[in-house]
Amino acid sequence: MLASRAHLAKQAAAMLVRQPACLMHHGGDWGNWGNTNIAVVFSGCGWWDGTDIHEAAYTMYHLSRNGARFQIFAPNQQQMHVVDHMKMQPSSSDNRNVMMESARFSHGQGMMQMNDLSKLDVNSFDAVIFPGGHGVVKNLSTFSKDGKDCKLNNDVERIMKEFHRSRKPIGLSSMAPLLACRVLPNLEVTMGYERDESSRWGRWPNTTMVQAVKSMGAYVDEKNKVISTPTFMWETDYHYHYIFDGIGNMVKHFMRMTAK
Repeated sequence: MLASRAHLAKQAAAMLVRQPACLMHHGGDWGNWGNTNIAVVFSGCGWWDGTDIHEAAYTMYHLSRNGARFQIFAPNQQQMHVVDHMKMQPSSSDNRNVMMESARFSHGQGMMQMNDLSKLDVNSFDAVIFPGGHGVVKNLSTFSKDGKDCKLNNDVERIMKEFHRSRKPIGLSSMAPLLACRVLPNLEVTMGYERDESSRWGRWPNTTMVQAVKSMGAYVDEKNKVISTPTFMWETDYHYHYIFDGIGNMVKHFMRMTAK
């Protein structure tokens, strides 16, 4: 699911519907940059109220496979709510901290220790990646309540603007492109189809979010150094390897940009 040249701009909407190019696997490595230092920003732990565990694990795997060093961050704040992932309903009796939940992805020591997002210094990193999950729209932003008029967590907005201003790549998967589109102008992003066309391959049920991001002014412009992939904006029961490959392709192109 590489962030291809598929436009979210209105004039290219038909191409998104007809050509699922973002599902293609692109072979070959860009190389190994052991001196590349990446910040990875989580929004909790779990698809419905935080960072999706597959996207988190796949991102860290591909960064490691391509020789990147990385550190993990999350905002030190309470979650919007906690979702029972069996019932897929909010739990009124539970209240959790985003950074504490995100720490489930860490080993609690060294470079794999969870860090407070407020401490993320753009000068210490070559690039930043935001994996997806509903924590993007609930904890990193108010999109789940406010849609296209949403506000971003203060540190998320700061980080987006600082990395963009410093000409350092920003990687975004699943719902995360909406964060960049809200505060940065004229971006190239790939989130999925604008119509939910079911097939034997799966569904694209998050069409309203794609349309909202378009209204934020998302256009194609590689010069912004933004790489994105739809991942679980696409629903599938049997093709998780496409999600894995898509994140891998995003990371490869992402690291190619850090080498420029």
